[in-house]
Amino acid sequence: MKNHSPLSQIYLDANATTPVLPQAAEAALNSMRVLFGNPSSSHITGLKAKDVMETTRNNAKKVIGADDGKVIFTSGATEGIQTAIISALVEAKKRLNIDKQDEPSKKYSLLYGATEHKAVPESLKHWNEILGINAELKAIPVDRLGHLDCQFIAAEAPNALMICTMAVNNETGVYQDLGKLEQIIRTANNDIFWMVDCVQALGKTPLKLAQTTIDYAPFSGHKLYAPKGIGFVYIRQSAPFTSIIAGGGQENGLRSGTENLPGMAAINVIFEMLLNQQHSEFADINTLRGYQIQLMDTLKSAFPDVVFNHSIENSVPTTINFAIAGFSSKEIMDLFDAANIRVSSGSACSSKVTRSFVLDAMGIPAWQSESAIRLSFGPAMTQEQVNDACSRIQSAAKALTHSCMILDTGEIDEKQPVNGLVQLRSGSNCTWVYADQQSKQAFIIDPLPELNDRLDTLLQCQQLELMAIIDTHGHADHQSGRTFLANKHLTTQQTDALGWPQTCSQHSQLQYISIGHQWLVKVATPGHTDDSMSLLLCNPFKDKNDIEQQCQFAFCGDTVLMGSLGRTNFDSSSATDMFSSLKLIHSLIGSNTLICASHDYNNEFTTHLSAECQRNSLLRNTLNGQLDVNGFKKLKAELDSHLCDQTGSEIMCGALTDSQLAGQDIVEYNHQSLDYALANDDVTLIDIREPHEYALQHTEDSSENVPLTRLVQFIQQHQEQKHRKWVLVCRSGSRSFVAAQAMQRLGFDNVAHLKGGYALSS
Repeated sequence: MKNHSPLSQIYLDANATTPVLPQAAEAALNSMRVLFGNPSSSHITGLKAKDVMETTRNNAKKVIGADDGKVIFTSGATEGIQTAIISALVEAKKRLNIDKQDEPSKKYSLLYGATEHKAVPESLKHWNEILGINAELKAIPVDRLGHLDCQFIAAEAPNALMICTMAVNNETGVYQDLGKLEQIIRTANNDIFWMVDCVQALGKTPLKLAQTTIDYAPFSGHKLYAPKGIGFVYIRQSAPFTSIIAGGGQENGLRSGTENLPGMAAINVIFEMLLNQQHSEFADINTLRGYQIQLMDTLKSAFPDVVFNHSIENSVPTTINFAIAGFSSKEIMDLFDAANIRVSSGSACSSKVTRSFVLDAMGIPAWQSESAIRLSFGPAMTQEQVNDACSRIQSAAKALTHSCMILDTGEIDEKQPVNGLVQLRSGSNCTWVYADQQSKQAFIIDPLPELNDRLDTLLQCQQLELMAIIDTHGHADHQSGRTFLANKHLTTQQTDALGWPQTCSQHSQLQYISIGHQWLVKVATPGHTDDSMSLLLCNPFKDKNDIEQQCQFAFCGDTVLMGSLGRTNFDSSSATDMFSSLKLIHSLIGSNTLICASHDYNNEFTTHLSAECQRNSLLRNTLNGQLDVNGFKKLKAELDSHLCDQTGSEIMCGALTDSQLAGQDIVEYNHQSLDYALANDDVTLIDIREPHEYALQHTEDSSENVPLTRLVQFIQQHQEQKHRKWVLVCRSGSRSFVAAQAMQRLGFDNVAHLKGGYALSS
């Protein structure tokens, strides 16, 4: 598969890892080819290797301001954290055994910052249990700016064995005032062991560790242009130490194991650059701050609704954490990746929204935590690279205007036309938009308030006349966005409580409204709630018996869910009514009309009654007549018993069981086998990324762009081509996999996907 992309990579994820600088890589290579000796050997080759190691150690001490104390080389920050915690807790346990003789009932704690990297609390928890200390772990709260709560520390430190803080946060770049913390900590408890995670501080903020009472400080090389696998830990001269790796006695018996000399040689190059700023590739703090402000100004210009999740007043200049109103972090990640900009996000590709625990701890609004993007760079950043990044960010934003996700002053005919059905989501909730380009008319089903701005933008950008905004029922798990949109687009329309227009037509005793040449038909289908209805998008039909042949989509709300049926244990529910409604729906739309539900809990997009009956015996036996209404009510109650409504959790609108949601086995291509298939088989490659991603770059082999938001429309249009060979492709292979599963479940038996997506195909 050929991917001719003119876009070079712009890497803005330095807080995750950094490329190895050429000089550092050369030093590592030289230590493998020339200075390859074992530092423990007494011959000349070994002595030269030992000199490299000790030179690196001395430079490390200079960089972190550690004239006193020890520097031990490690495999990275996680090992350094273990070294610190084990050393502190082993000594703490000795003290406990003595203290308990005087105060046997005294309770002790282990303190850590609420925004610490997960390696810290998880390690504390692990070794606290393993060593049998059984102290209480307590998270130190932070304020809106990310500052640790000093009053909490002052109150808790007297009974704490260890306190763990960080110099610079990895998600926000927020730094702590270590001098102020030291005063608070040592005033409260002069004997408490104090570890400071300095991983993100190296090269970004000055350090003078020997002038502090910090006991332990872990560092990692790969966060600052050295290879992965090399790090070091500072240990205060008076701090206790317990070796966690015993063996040959390397590192003066402190950490056994043959030393990682290539890693040391490489990180020494970084130390020399930090110590000799005039002759290094590293920019000074003021220059880096200028880069940060330039990038932030570009984000403001490109995305007017951008919000920054931290203040630059108390953060290092190399990190920017932001969110864009109306967009999930996954959407921005996909957009930036398509533009070959590498940033990071806390969001996973699933129907469940993942939040940043760091931003949650800071009290940042939930939508910002869910939509957070981290942009980070290192001190080797150049002005040219910043300029390129800013230009690329503007291009990415322009692509969003192309697909009508944000507005600009461009001409309407530059926009990607929307014709047919679009599925928009927030978590597992679905909003459906249908647009008829010929008549420029549209309707919206089950509008979500989180999507109001996007829906409004879509209508304006596409110059669509909104004919109706309708909820399929009163939703228990979220508010409707209907009022906002109706007040803006349907100010004079009179409707019922769910938005069905009072001015409508009637045919065969069914009400309908016209959308272009099609009808949107209203059918009362109570059960899930007493006001539940189904909306059928059909070509004009002769009578009810003709609906099945003319119906394209059935918007059934939560009556029929993918993998389940809507719950019937609300106060307004009725299993008896649902029994009748299911039979009515089946009689009107048959077995193969696509059903568009209000919720998609398992990334299945759409379904039909035939597919559901294969895995849902309750539905199957209801429709085939094997169950009467009493039998249905009994089994439906059993199904609903799987629901568990917990305070603060999502209200599920239907009970899902593992057996009903079993995944499908999908044919997976790699890029070599796909190249062969494209050359020798009748295979059609479908790019399922969104239009803005596709516009930024795509392969010459992809014959069609079918955005995931329009997959249901594609499935409907190709119902007669289920045996055709389709290969779906996206950025990473995640979206193409779930889309291929959805299509296969609906009878597309030759659908496959590209494993690893474009990420692994170039």
